[in-house]
Amino acid sequence: MDFRLTEDQGRLRDGLRQALTDRRLDWEELTGIGVFQLRVPEQDGGLGLGLPEAVLVFEEAGRAVLSGPLVGTEVAAAVLGLGGRAEVVRVPARGPVLVPELPGLDHVLLLRPDDSLAVLPAAACDASPAPAVDPDRPLWRLEGDLPPGERASAPQARRVAADATLLTAALQSGLAARAVAEAVAYARTREQFGQPIGAFQAVQHLCADMLARAELARVAVYAAAVSGDPGEIAGAKLLADEAAVRGARDCLQVHGGMGFTWEARVHRLLKRAWAWEQAGADRDRCLDALATHL
Repeated sequence: MDFRLTEDQGRLRDGLRQALTDRRLDWEELTGIGVFQLRVPEQDGGLGLGLPEAVLVFEEAGRAVLSGPLVGTEVAAAVLGLGGRAEVVRVPARGPVLVPELPGLDHVLLLRPDDSLAVLPAAACDASPAPAVDPDRPLWRLEGDLPPGERASAPQARRVAADATLLTAALQSGLAARAVAEAVAYARTREQFGQPIGAFQAVQHLCADMLARAELARVAVYAAAVSGDPGEIAGAKLLADEAAVRGARDCLQVHGGMGFTWEARVHRLLKRAWAWEQAGADRDRCLDALATHL
């Protein structure tokens, strides 16, 4: 079986990477190039692509550390046929329900503890601002009783949960690759004791470990996109979260004290990795899914 990218998939990935490298695309531009219509059928105005292509696009979005309700908007269009901005939010077993960037949303896709899915109009949600670890991903706490919303079918609920988890894993995979690139670039230019710090074995080992985790996560995410298997999706999310969080921490270590300054913005990688770690399915839910699968 050949797991290499096709020519069209390679063009899709490289084209978006170049566009995001040249400048930071705003929401309207992302919409215009079809990021949120990837898996919508062509007869409905979409691109008619599959989950593997969506994973490639979201990997590049993670590499660029894009903000906004990326995953929820794509999943809402692909699975539920909804237009506008959306966010997938899981009701926790305990604690408040936190919705990222609520004022800018049209829909909240609420996954309840019984794995049912309710589609809520964002304007109907009573909420107040809540502290957020990532300043580029502000949170809002839902207050009072949650509105019932429109209930989705069980197959739709399962697909929304699985797709949101996999696409978030793709974001984390891209962020992990970005952390490797940032660490290596800094290690090549920052000098200590008359030579680049990348010449020191300790720094080389740190960067090599980052790369190994990032590559393993990327392969796992690609494989899960091809198979669509729930167990593989859970495993890919676990590996991608580890690659992103540990990679961002190691990138900070390579940068030293410089990494914590606003000028360097390296700390932003770690904050975003923490935020995406809780999105889709968190560690506990992924471990439960793997245990059930095994």
